[in-house]
Amino acid sequence: MSAFDVQNFIDQRKIGLPQCLVLLLTTLAMFIDGFDIFMVGKIAPAIAGDFGTTPASMTIVFVLQQTGLAIGAFVISPLSDYYGRKRMLIIAFIIFGLLTTITVFSTSLMMVAILRGLSGLFLASVVPTTMALLAEFTPKRWRSLFIAIGIAGYSAGSAAGAAVALLVPHYGWESGFWLGGLMPLVMVPVLLLFLPESLTYRVGRDPSHPAIARTIRWMDRNLVLTGEERFVTAETGGKKVKAHVIDVFRDGRARTSTILFAACVLSMGNIALLAAWLPTFFQEMGGVSIQRFAIVSMTAFIGGMVGTVTIGFLMDRIGATRLIPVYYIGIAATLILMGHVPFGTVGFVLLLVCWSFCQSGGQAGLNMLMTQIYPTALRSTGVGWAGGAGRIGGIIAPLFGGMALASSFTLEVTLAMIAIPPVAVALLVLLLKPIRRDGAPAAKPAVA
Repeated sequence: MSAFDVQNFIDQRKIGLPQCLVLLLTTLAMFIDGFDIFMVGKIAPAIAGDFGTTPASMTIVFVLQQTGLAIGAFVISPLSDYYGRKRMLIIAFIIFGLLTTITVFSTSLMMVAILRGLSGLFLASVVPTTMALLAEFTPKRWRSLFIAIGIAGYSAGSAAGAAVALLVPHYGWESGFWLGGLMPLVMVPVLLLFLPESLTYRVGRDPSHPAIARTIRWMDRNLVLTGEERFVTAETGGKKVKAHVIDVFRDGRARTSTILFAACVLSMGNIALLAAWLPTFFQEMGGVSIQRFAIVSMTAFIGGMVGTVTIGFLMDRIGATRLIPVYYIGIAATLILMGHVPFGTVGFVLLLVCWSFCQSGGQAGLNMLMTQIYPTALRSTGVGWAGGAGRIGGIIAPLFGGMALASSFTLEVTLAMIAIPPVAVALLVLLLKPIRRDGAPAAKPAVA
């Protein structure tokens, strides 16, 4: 019985319909996830006003959503390493789609908060699951770029969430939740029919699974399989792999995981804070309506898309630990300047685009770095746990928004204080030892 190296087979493929189909479906999945997570912050004042309260009272909604995202990242994300990428993605879409739709019928702000918390449990698993699937289905030479395009879908979803503010005057805040709930439910049958399961995942869990040969034939119709092949990868050697979640801290990964988790706490905490409060900061501190802010902020979509795709291209050519800090310093600089440049001017729009470029690119870089570090058996767990640590930051950081409003901080002071965490992220990433660009993620020489 001859050994058939599945990873080598994937790496030798040219980009064709199978890879493009997986990229399309995972990008759509990330788009829906980004839309659903971030659209609440875009319409926060409208939700609060409809329930007869102030924007500061939305803090409970953001905190419970981030709590759900944190718990889901630690608990739900690792399940795709046990039960499959495709299966867990479909389950997540069904559950958070239903919960988001039900939110339309909320009778109190607390009910909105509770439903957002429950939705967050399953929203959290989408990015690590889809990133793992993309990393395991794409040839090595294209991997960072494909993951970057997928993450760009997430950024596009976040930007599309801003458009919901334009629907509020005509259809109410409920319009955002109708869209956020129905999109994943419509996507479920598409995923069932067309999304393949990760080959390297299947080999790691059960090298004799009949779906492995079917997927290989689908990827290369000219390849003849005799049925005598023994499917292997360099990681598994043809044996079943049973990894444990604690393995993210074993085999030389402890220091690297700790640094990455800390970086994600600060980075994702900052993203959550700004997603939840930035429109409100400009409305309450700068006299800019959320509708006007939504129109201008949609230009940031350009920066986010370009930043995400660009870092994927560059990470195949420049060391990630040198490249990522540049993006985070850019975040800090643009935030400080946005507090001083008049809203709506050309200069402000350019700053907004640059900020989005750096924020989306920086977080995408961290995520791609993690897919290089963690092996197949731990990939969703590692990325998910780092995301869970980041969600803890997302629970704590939005509290600053309510405090800043209650304390009557100026816009300049508020944005300057928010610029501090990105500088800390840049310093943390510089502490990592360089990760080899050949993608050997679990080897001790490749980790700090």
